[in-house]
Amino acid sequence: MTVIDPDTQASTWTDDEDDDAEEMPLSLRLSIADTLTLGNATCGFMAVYFTTTGILIPHLQGSQETGMARHSAATAVILMLLAAIFDLCDGLVARKLRSSPMGAELDNLSDLISFGLAPAYFVLVYGMVADDAHQRVSAVAAIVVLLAVVLRLARFSCVTLKDGMFQGMPSPFGALTVVSIVLLELPFIPTLLAIIGTAWLMVSRVEYPKPRGVLAVAMLGWIVSAMGMLAAWAFDAPGGEGMLQAGCALQIVMAATIPLFATARRVNTFRDNRRENREARAARAVQ
Repeated sequence: MTVIDPDTQASTWTDDEDDDAEEMPLSLRLSIADTLTLGNATCGFMAVYFTTTGILIPHLQGSQETGMARHSAATAVILMLLAAIFDLCDGLVARKLRSSPMGAELDNLSDLISFGLAPAYFVLVYGMVADDAHQRVSAVAAIVVLLAVVLRLARFSCVTLKDGMFQGMPSPFGALTVVSIVLLELPFIPTLLAIIGTAWLMVSRVEYPKPRGVLAVAMLGWIVSAMGMLAAWAFDAPGGEGMLQAGCALQIVMAATIPLFATARRVNTFRDNRRENREARAARAVQ
């Protein structure tokens, strides 16, 4: 039988606890980038809150206002736009400064809330309050959006991609495209097909460029402009309705056309490689 000295065992336990006490603060210490990521999650949760309290609950209580309530819908979408700004900035800050060991996990969880749950819930509520929508079919579309974001984030965590490119539509861009489709207030069937098409783009192998440098500045400017359009629409400013429709239409067009540029670039690269190979073979044949 093995005899354990209590004093030795107590000392060992104490040493282990001291080591844990020294290691835990390092892994739990939040960086500036992590704080921005938490701001992303907060905006996503508040978007769900305003969608519920400003659109769904008044509808269930028999409010006379039909369709999507302007102020609450605009507030929810503006919060998703703010979440996209936080998501853009936390990556830039993490590259410039540092990120904690929890950074990647926090980013995925926050993106799931802001760009998965919030837009999917927005689609679900749209199906409940819109005059020509079908609630159960909208619920299926909302689930498709949520699962597309889940699969996209999971794939992003375990697949190594080419530098400077995303495989599939980025979840923030996809979320903004989904809510733009809803805000256009098209007939139900085109709206449903466009939402499912956006979900497919998020899980596809279509390439989208990462927002870095000039592209990041352009994306930030577009998000701020979209906030202004939403505010003008919410407060019924002159031309606000037209600006919102133009902004939503532009978002959808960008979602559809951006991958065409990446595809064209890939085709051109393929052609250049073939031409170089032919020239190399011709040069060897001459020698």
